[in-house]
Amino acid sequence: MKNNKLFLSLLLLGAIIWTLNGCNRNSEVQISEPELPDEISYNFDVRPILSDKCFVCHGPDEKKRQAGLRLDDPVLAFQALKEHPSAHAWVAGDPNASEAYLRMVTKDSVKLMPPATSNLKLEEFEISVIKKWIKQGAKYEKHWSFVAPKKSALPEIANQSWAKNEIDYFIAEKQEQRGLKPNDEADKERLLKRLSIDLTGLPPTISMMDRFLADKSPLAYEKMVDELLKNPAYGEKMAIYWLDLARYADSHGYQDDGYRTQWPWRDWVIYALNKNMPYDQFVTWQLAGDFLIDPAFPNKTKELLLATGFNRNHKITEEGGVIQEEYRLSYVTDRNDLFGKAFLGMTLECAHCHDHKYDPLSQKEYYKMFAFFNNIKEVGIESVIGGPETYAKKPLMEITNEEVKSILKFINKPDTNRLIVSVMTDMDTARKTFILKRGAYDAPGDEVSPGTPNAILPFNKNYPKNRLGLSKWLFDKKNPLTARVFVNQVWQEFFGKGIVKTTGDFGMQGELPTHPKLLDWLAVDFMEHGWNVKRLIKQMVVSATYRQSAVSSPEKLAKDPENIFFSRSSRYHINAENIRDLVLASSGLLIPKIGGPSVKPYQPPGLWEGATSGRGLLSIYVQDHGESLYRRGIYTLIKRTVPPPTMSIFDASNRDLCEVKRLKTNTPLQALMMLNDPTVLEASRVLAAKLLQEKSQPLDKIKKAFRMIVCRNPSQKELDVLNVYFTNQRSKISQAQATKILAVGEYPINPKMDKKLLAAMMRVVNTIYNLEETITKS
Repeated sequence: MKNNKLFLSLLLLGAIIWTLNGCNRNSEVQISEPELPDEISYNFDVRPILSDKCFVCHGPDEKKRQAGLRLDDPVLAFQALKEHPSAHAWVAGDPNASEAYLRMVTKDSVKLMPPATSNLKLEEFEISVIKKWIKQGAKYEKHWSFVAPKKSALPEIANQSWAKNEIDYFIAEKQEQRGLKPNDEADKERLLKRLSIDLTGLPPTISMMDRFLADKSPLAYEKMVDELLKNPAYGEKMAIYWLDLARYADSHGYQDDGYRTQWPWRDWVIYALNKNMPYDQFVTWQLAGDFLIDPAFPNKTKELLLATGFNRNHKITEEGGVIQEEYRLSYVTDRNDLFGKAFLGMTLECAHCHDHKYDPLSQKEYYKMFAFFNNIKEVGIESVIGGPETYAKKPLMEITNEEVKSILKFINKPDTNRLIVSVMTDMDTARKTFILKRGAYDAPGDEVSPGTPNAILPFNKNYPKNRLGLSKWLFDKKNPLTARVFVNQVWQEFFGKGIVKTTGDFGMQGELPTHPKLLDWLAVDFMEHGWNVKRLIKQMVVSATYRQSAVSSPEKLAKDPENIFFSRSSRYHINAENIRDLVLASSGLLIPKIGGPSVKPYQPPGLWEGATSGRGLLSIYVQDHGESLYRRGIYTLIKRTVPPPTMSIFDASNRDLCEVKRLKTNTPLQALMMLNDPTVLEASRVLAAKLLQEKSQPLDKIKKAFRMIVCRNPSQKELDVLNVYFTNQRSKISQAQATKILAVGEYPINPKMDKKLLAAMMRVVNTIYNLEETITKS
C-alpha cells in the first residue's frame, strides 16, 4: 500500500509543481464591466450583438425571418417597417426614433425584443453599445476581413518599459483596458525549453541549458533564437503544420487505402522552410510551379514540378466500380476547398451546392474558383493498384539517382529504386467547367470561366486565367486576406490560438480578432519585409508577450479564463510528433537525419489488418527495425484509414482533409500511452543504462535525467521524492521482475549490467517522462 501511494504521488508530481505557484480558483474577484469604446464599430462592437441576439429572426435566413425585417443588410435595415410604414428600425443619430432600439428597452413584455420565448436577453452593456452606435450615425461596415489591412500607429500604453517590440504595445493596450497586467518573464530554463520545442520540436541539450544560464548578456535570449532558427530541425518542426494544411499522407485513402510515394514533396517542404523561402514564393511554387518552368534554367524544372505535389496530396480512390467523373470532380473540389481554407480563411465549400448562407460568395463564384483546378490530366480511379502508371497520378514526376545527387540533393533517397511523385500540369486544351446544380457531379448547369469572388478582390484582367494568375491574385498587395490568414496561423503555432480563434474561417460566422490592430500591423509588416517567415517568427518569440510565465492568479482566471488577452503564457501539451521527438532526443535514441521514406515504428498488432481489404503494401503492418525505429515523428508513416494510434491520442491529424487547427484535448488515454508505450519504455531503459554507466552518485544520475527530460534543475523536494522511489524500487524488484520490466524495445541491453539496478532506474526515468510538465508547453 505504501509503495502504491508513493508511485501515485510521483505521477501527481507534475501537478504539485504547478500548484505550488498556483491559486485558489474559488476566490471571489470583483469583475468590472468593460467601458464603452470612444468610437463604436459595427464590425467589432455591434454586429456580434445583433448576430447573437437578433439575426435568428431578422437575419439572412428568409424562411425564419419575422415581420419582414432584415437587420444584417444595410439597405433593408433602414427601410420603413413592413408592419408599421411610418416607423424605421434604425434612424441614424436618433435612438428614440429607432424602433428596433425602443423594442430593446421597452417595459412592455409583449413588445420587448428579443422576446422572452427566444430565451435570449440583451445585457445593459450591449444595449448601451447599440444606443451609442445609433447616436454616432448607425453606420454599417464592410466585413472587417474584406477590407485591406492598414498599419496603424503603435498605441499609447502606460507599461512601456515592459514592451520589447511592437507586438507588446498592442497586447498591453488591451490588457490595460481590462485592468490586466502581464506576467513576469518565465525563468530561463523553462523559457529555453519553450523556445527550443517551438522552433525545433526538440528539447534543449544540457550543454545548451548550461550555456544559456551562464550567458548574462542582454542579448543572450535573442542569440539563442537565432541559433535555433538556423538549426535544420527548424524545418522539420514547422513542416508539421504545413503537412496538416496540405493533407499529406503516405496512403491514398478511401477503403483500399494503398501506398503512395509523396514523401519527396515532404522533403522539399522541409528544405524550403530551412532555406527561408519567402512565403509568396513558397506558395506560388506549390500552386503553380509548372507555369514557372524556364528552359533557360533547366536545373529548376524538377524542383518547381516537385513543389506542385502540394495539390496532389488529396485522397484518391482505388476501388473498382466507382464512377470516374464523380471522383475526379471530388478531387477538384478538394483542391478548391483547401485553397479557400488554407490561404483565404474562407469556407468556400458552403457554396458548393448553393449561394453561401452568410458570406458574400455565390455558387457561380465558387465554380469560377473551381475552374482554376479543373484542368489536370486525371480521372477518378487508379488504374493499377500501387503501380506507377496510374491515371489519377498523372502527370507524374520520375526521380533515376543522379538528379538526387545534383538538382534534388535535398531528397534523402536511400536506394536506387525509381521514385514516382504526383505533380500538377495543365492539359493543352482547357477542360470546360460548369456550375453543378446542387453540387451533383452529373447535373451541369451554366458554363463558367476562371475567376475570383468580387467581395474579396476582383480578378485582375491582366493576370492569366490559370493557377499562376490565381497565385498572383492571392499575393496582390490589395488582397485583404492572404497575409492576415498566414500571420494568424503562425501566431497560433506559438501562442496556442490565433488572434482570430477560427483559424480557417475569417467570414461572417468566424470569430472576431481579439487584437485587430495587431493582426493588421503584422500582416502589413510581413508584406513590407518580403514575406519573410523567419523574421515574422522571430518577432513573435522575442516579444515580452511570448516570454511570460504561465503562472496564473484568481484575478486573471476570473477576468480572462481563456487567456484571450495574453496576460500569461498558455499551457497545453506539445504536438504529438514532438512528444515522440522529446522522448527519443532526451534518451539519446533519436536518429537526426532529415527526410527519406516514411517509417513504421512500434504499433499495437492487428490495427491495419482489421481495417483494410487485405491487399496492397499497406494491408499488413510490417514494423521497421534498426534506425527506422528512432526517427522523428514527422517521418512516421501515415495511413489515412488507420493513422498512428499514439499520435492520434495526442490529437494529430489523419490528413484526410486540410486542417489548419488541431484539437487540444486531455484524456486518460494520453496518460496511459505515456505509461505503457514501447517507445517511452524503451527510451526510459536506454537513458537509465547510460546514466548507470557514468561514474556518479544515484542522486546525481536522477538529477541529470530530470534535466534531460524536463529541461530544468529539479527542486530538492522533487529530487528527494525520486530518490526515495529509486531506493524503494531497487530493494523491491526481484531478478525475474527485472527481466520482465526490461523486456521492451529492440535496442540491445548490455548483458553485464545489473538488471535489478537498471530496472529500478528505468522506473524512475519513466516516472519523469510521465510528469505533466514534461510534455506541456508552459
